[in-house]
Amino acid sequence: MNIPNTSLPRIVIIGGGFAGIALAKSLKNQAVQVVLLDKNNYHTFQPLLYQVATGGLEDGSIAYPLRKVIQEYDNFYFRLTNVQEIDTQNQKISTEIGELQYDYLVFATGAKTNYFGNQEIERNSMAMKNIPQALNIRSLILENFEQAVLTTDIAERESLINFVLVGGGPTGVELAGALAEMKKAILQKDYPDLDISKMHINLIQSGDRILNTMSEKSSVAAEKFLKSLGVRIWKNVRVKNYNGRTVTTNSELTFESATVIWTAGVQGALVQGLQAESLIEKVERIRVNEFSQIKGYENLFAIGDVACMETADFPQGHPMMAQPALQQGKVLGENIIKLIQKKPMKPFEYNDKGSMATIGRNKAVVDLPNCHFDGVFAWFVWMFVHLFSLIGFKNKVIVFMSWVYNYIRFDRESRLIIRPFKKRSFTTFTSDEL
Repeated sequence: MNIPNTSLPRIVIIGGGFAGIALAKSLKNQAVQVVLLDKNNYHTFQPLLYQVATGGLEDGSIAYPLRKVIQEYDNFYFRLTNVQEIDTQNQKISTEIGELQYDYLVFATGAKTNYFGNQEIERNSMAMKNIPQALNIRSLILENFEQAVLTTDIAERESLINFVLVGGGPTGVELAGALAEMKKAILQKDYPDLDISKMHINLIQSGDRILNTMSEKSSVAAEKFLKSLGVRIWKNVRVKNYNGRTVTTNSELTFESATVIWTAGVQGALVQGLQAESLIEKVERIRVNEFSQIKGYENLFAIGDVACMETADFPQGHPMMAQPALQQGKVLGENIIKLIQKKPMKPFEYNDKGSMATIGRNKAVVDLPNCHFDGVFAWFVWMFVHLFSLIGFKNKVIVFMSWVYNYIRFDRESRLIIRPFKKRSFTTFTSDEL
């Protein structure tokens, strides 16, 4: 890897997401050598991926170079690679570009889409956990409409403009609202030769309410907002399969759709090499103690979505969101320095600052620790928080100007098929695949 040998303790961070960046900033200019590894050379602001997928923002406006984050930090190194395995006995990691010894190792690998073992759904549906996937969704949406104006088969045309979003959490709700606004203000202008009223947006939730991690007031308000935009919400419905054309559920309800976007669950992104007792199999998260140390190890840590810190208030671990990741990263940086200096570490305590989701223009819901509000004011709060949280002044300016333009013109100019996405046609499936 061409990392200089040093007498300083070497801290290796796997992952440049919210947790990894917060940790790196906390270790800035300390008496340590830090090596940051990631399969991408940029940090992704995931809360705005849905806007890239629906043409509201360009992908570069929610990405920030990792090398630029650390360029003024002493003894910091970045390497672009995939980590394949760790050897805890010899304190060594194996990657695509070579091996590296560590003194302290931190897993900040984040999360990936959880298909709950259904390989056919995984093969035929779309996920949205990173920028390439968001761009694939954008291309597929626009390609489907281009195909819809060409076909003379009514059933195929309706399938091409029928969207199924599986999962009623923040991602599914925000994506449904964005698609509904595209239908209302943009697609009918772009495709005047299509009957856009035939376009349906179906949001499927396995539970009895959407946004079930937020307050009941937020769930009710969000459902009201979505229905006012024409989104069809199906609650207490569980998707069983999707073969590329037909969505089957646990009831007689089926959907004919060329586009299914899966937002129904996430799981930790693990690296091979940890002891089995350190892992939680169903969600693939790593058990950690109150200092973010992986159970069974003293110099291995996990933070962010991949970590599960079980407490009285959070028996299943902290929510897999940005705020816990940011806070864990900051505290861990301080604790590693204390550990090196043989000082007592500080246990992590999560400061719940609330949660929020936007449903569209002038529509959002916000839950703070002691209050709830929704509507226009909540929408402005949502915009301010997300704008402030973006990394990089340029990104903040670009996103702000895009939002202002979109609001005034009611437009989304990033609806471009830059990288076409070729999805297998359901007409080419074999009997074995079905």
